[in-house]
Amino acid sequence: MLRTIQIGSSVFVQGVYERTLDCGRILVRVGDALFAGHPVNR
Repeated sequence: MLRTIQIGSSVFVQGVYERTLDCGRILVRVGDALFAGHPVNR
């Protein structure tokens, strides 16, 4: 499932959902890289 996260004030990353972290952020995978950020509301 594709998810979009916000990393900074204007930096968004879209990738494959990996898991939710304890702090409320989620991990998404883009190729071999993992990114953590706050989920964007639909």
